[in-house]
Amino acid sequence: MEMSIQNRFSGPVTVFHERRLPERGIPAGYAVLIDAYDLHVPLPRTLSAIGERHRIIEEGGWRLYTPRHAPEATLEDQLTFALKNEGLDLIVLKRLFQATGVGPIEEIVNATPTGSYARRIWFLYEWLTGERLDLPDAERGAYVEIVDPKQQYAGQNETSSRHRVKNNLPGTPDFCPLVFRTETLERFIALGLQARAQEVVAAVPRDLLARTAAFLLLKDSKSSFAIEGESPPQDRIQRWGRAIGEAGKRPIDLDELLRLQRIVIGDARFVHMGLRTEGGFVGEHDRDTRMPIPDHISARHEDLNALIAGLAAFDAKTVRQLDPVIAAAVLAFGFVFIHPFEDGNGRLHRYLIHHVLTEHQFNPTGVVFPVSAAILERIDDYRRVLEDYSAQVLPLVEWQPTENGNVRVLNDTGDFYRFFDATPQAEFLFECVQKTIEQDLPEEAEFLRRYDAFRSRLGMVVDMPDRLSDLLYRFLSQNGGKLSQRGREREFSALTGEEVKRIEGIYDEIF
Repeated sequence: MEMSIQNRFSGPVTVFHERRLPERGIPAGYAVLIDAYDLHVPLPRTLSAIGERHRIIEEGGWRLYTPRHAPEATLEDQLTFALKNEGLDLIVLKRLFQATGVGPIEEIVNATPTGSYARRIWFLYEWLTGERLDLPDAERGAYVEIVDPKQQYAGQNETSSRHRVKNNLPGTPDFCPLVFRTETLERFIALGLQARAQEVVAAVPRDLLARTAAFLLLKDSKSSFAIEGESPPQDRIQRWGRAIGEAGKRPIDLDELLRLQRIVIGDARFVHMGLRTEGGFVGEHDRDTRMPIPDHISARHEDLNALIAGLAAFDAKTVRQLDPVIAAAVLAFGFVFIHPFEDGNGRLHRYLIHHVLTEHQFNPTGVVFPVSAAILERIDDYRRVLEDYSAQVLPLVEWQPTENGNVRVLNDTGDFYRFFDATPQAEFLFECVQKTIEQDLPEEAEFLRRYDAFRSRLGMVVDMPDRLSDLLYRFLSQNGGKLSQRGREREFSALTGEEVKRIEGIYDEIF
């Protein structure tokens, strides 16, 4: 097989798997391994190649290294190059180990038993496959971390004395998405948004804060339904809002997810409740044939119990080890990609964002950030970040239509939902959280302060019940601060022309 690596890439190329290189280069690392072993996996977001110039070039999803970085065309050298320069891609590694089998990995470890990369490869093989290699425990070699924290965000170290490594993978073999340490994420983390939220809240009077929090909670619940294209009755919106307000108080497991699904669905007469018992997809049907046209294919129902167990383990153990927003992105987007239920997945996915942020005490006490409202305002970006994942996975899923217009997945797809790269999702969620803290929270508090001032000043002009003063405000707001002719003639016909003029002046002054 090592000879096949040598033969396959004995010279430079300009295109690899339909992805064009910025200039001629010899693929290296994961690119070589994917092609040489015919691995059916999503391509890493950034691929590596050895260029002809003596400077590193990053462009168009490629990083071209200099000739002096070139690894030998062997499994060991290409794997070492990948771990050193490209970070961990657990899907590629697991499929690679399944393709190589035990022998080549044992040879790598036996050749350099104290080597740090050999011991990382050894650990990853056993961790990903669940198969113990016929190797004695390592006796020498400095302990090395499995995840390079300079490349990707890691969990806490757990010592594996057998391999003399520190397992800092942020998850379990059932669920362990990874996030790369990008300039964008580092910039967001440096903003100190958690402290900023506390500062914003401290500037709001307590009674005003309580009303602001209640409004934001309702706004988030309403927006979460709106994202799904639904306009449910007010009682369902309020009931889901109360559930969001309790996020973070209970650990996430299957029972809790089932409880939340019952709340969000309401009328379950026409919905199968609980985990799916067949395939699932997001998309349309052909109008004539009813053939599925998937945009996204969900995890196989046979894999759901293990995947949900992985989510629960991540929530119980790893959530507090990562940055709160990164942890929320991993858990929430992992859930929605799995899509374990027939209905309610999207709203539960956004609930999980609140769950993690509250678990981390990222929100000020009693305040729920209206993340769903921020997502709704960025709905095209939201769809793009969902499609970013689906577009990579969909071509790799083999499926056939069922008689009832569903899909039946024919190949093993579980790893696509366990080990995806959650970097774009984390960057998107940070944008939304930043907006809720720096815009939505202070703007809503300021609006209520002005609204209170308007009602107080209105009371000096005319005495009217709260219901009518609210209606009067809405009329003025919708008509540029002027009371419409319809309002003058109907709902507020009792107002004199002078009173209307004074009220319009008050509105103009305050708003």
